[in-house]
Amino acid sequence: MRAIFVGIEYAGKSTLIELLDAYYQRLELHPHIDDHFTIPDSELSPESRELALKFPDDVKERTQRMQIHYHIDIVKFYEHVLLAGWHIEESIYTSLYGPDPSSHYYPGYWYQFQRQYEAQLLKEDLPGLVLIHVTAEDDTIQQRMRDHPHKHQVIREEHIAELKRRFSGEVEKSLLTQGREFIDLDTTAKTPQQSLDELLTLSEPLVSTAELAMRSVPVPATEYDVRYENGVRKLIPKSTKEARESIT
Repeated sequence: MRAIFVGIEYAGKSTLIELLDAYYQRLELHPHIDDHFTIPDSELSPESRELALKFPDDVKERTQRMQIHYHIDIVKFYEHVLLAGWHIEESIYTSLYGPDPSSHYYPGYWYQFQRQYEAQLLKEDLPGLVLIHVTAEDDTIQQRMRDHPHKHQVIREEHIAELKRRFSGEVEKSLLTQGREFIDLDTTAKTPQQSLDELLTLSEPLVSTAELAMRSVPVPATEYDVRYENGVRKLIPKSTKEARESIT
């Protein structure tokens, strides 16, 4: 699945991506994950993240624009891709927080490119390409902000309703939802596993036949080897000793 997760901070995008990655890994599928579009880039070192917060606005804008464009080819090249935020998040956070000098976002994002990014993906007719809009009720977002605050939080409590409205509007305008199936996933009052199960259910009609077949394979709870017996592919659980040795 080539999945683009969008939605307000604290909706659960990163958690779902982590769980989906673990699910794929158990199936011997290895997705390419990019969850670093929110400023500052989460894949930078702590020192570099602190420096990135202080970059001039024009440097931030150019850096973000370049990495957003670069990931068009990432989605094309990898069969299993999980992106968080990508271009939709950028347009919303820069428009609301860019003019605010107390925010680490920047003004002047080139919104004109939004549909061009999407058009370049759609012309490839990529299998399993799906937009996933992750949301939650306002009170749930507020509670998550208080219980597990992000070090470099972008959003503010007083903007939750407005941000959700803007995300819904961008999802509605996206070419990835025009005459195409997409997923609206509300994580309110659900455990992470329940949200993952709902995501897998909703994505069933959207994934390739090959992925659907892999999802249907019963996977042992422990480490396993792949073996063929009389031409039949089997997943054979390793013994405790074998599993321990494979780790070391």
